[in-house]
Amino acid sequence: MSDPQESIDRISHATGKLVAWLTLLMVIVTCIIVVMRYVFDAGLIWMQESVIWMHGTVFMVGAAYTLLHEDHVRVDVFYHAMSERRRAWVDLIGVVVLLLPLCMLLAVTSYDFAAFSWSIHEASRESGGLPYPLVSILKSVLVVMPIAVGLQGISLLLRSVATIRRA
Repeated sequence: MSDPQESIDRISHATGKLVAWLTLLMVIVTCIIVVMRYVFDAGLIWMQESVIWMHGTVFMVGAAYTLLHEDHVRVDVFYHAMSERRRAWVDLIGVVVLLLPLCMLLAVTSYDFAAFSWSIHEASRESGGLPYPLVSILKSVLVVMPIAVGLQGISLLLRSVATIRRA
């Protein structure tokens, strides 16, 4: 059986690769919208809304993948000059003090927002916009993102603890 850190990393890697394909779909849909608008003088509101939602989903679901590969935004004035052990301490403290509490707050507060969307069978406000359950599914991404990032934070915490013990 693999350790929890490797399992979390595999999940983050797989979801990141999967959501990367959504960017291709987003480009294709955007091209279709442009052709429909400028060649046929027509448009579909649900299609335009879907691009906005896909864009948000790419960033939110891809956040754990980004953290896994350390491609996230970091104030890097001192971090790279530090020893591996000190970086591990910075990561550990950052995960415990900042990342996990923020992820818990986001998950808890966004849960009610998404649950309400499901309970009222929410659809787009726009006539011809995204139907139910697409809006509710997309709002549920607000719950998925902090859970995924929190799990990846736990993986980073485990990696940091291992580095500190090793050094």
